[in-house]
Amino acid sequence: MSEAHAALITRFYQAFQRLDAEAMAACYTDDVVFSDPAFGELRGREAGDMWRMLTTRAKDFSLTFDNVRADERSGGAHWVATYLFSQTGNVVINDIQARFVFRDGKICEHHDHFDLWRWSRQALGFKGLLLGWTPLVRNAVRAQALKGLKAFQTSR
Repeated sequence: MSEAHAALITRFYQAFQRLDAEAMAACYTDDVVFSDPAFGELRGREAGDMWRMLTTRAKDFSLTFDNVRADERSGGAHWVATYLFSQTGNVVINDIQARFVFRDGKICEHHDHFDLWRWSRQALGFKGLLLGWTPLVRNAVRAQALKGLKAFQTSR
């Protein structure tokens, strides 16, 4: 296991626990590729801006992480974020598996995997329960997430 890369992952999530998006973004290369089911694929500054937006808007937020592992090229971790979803006021507990690729001592790829239907049931309530599994709702969630990110970037 690469201790330096494991320490980098730990530093990233410790910064997230403090809602310190600048410290999180500093763990990324300038051309980082991030992906998750809600935002899709983000590149470079977009990824850091996503964390800036999410940490700025976080309400009743807590995060735990474990199972940090890394070698010379890649790594992973498990993390759970608990927060109040601002659009509905619902509590969300999002259980996520993260996968990383490293280059030059930083994260150059970050891929988060979680069950979007489970997330939508919590975040959106009954609508998410009934329709969260459909491509229509999945695409709407992604469009709303990206719209929020673009508005955040414009306001900075």
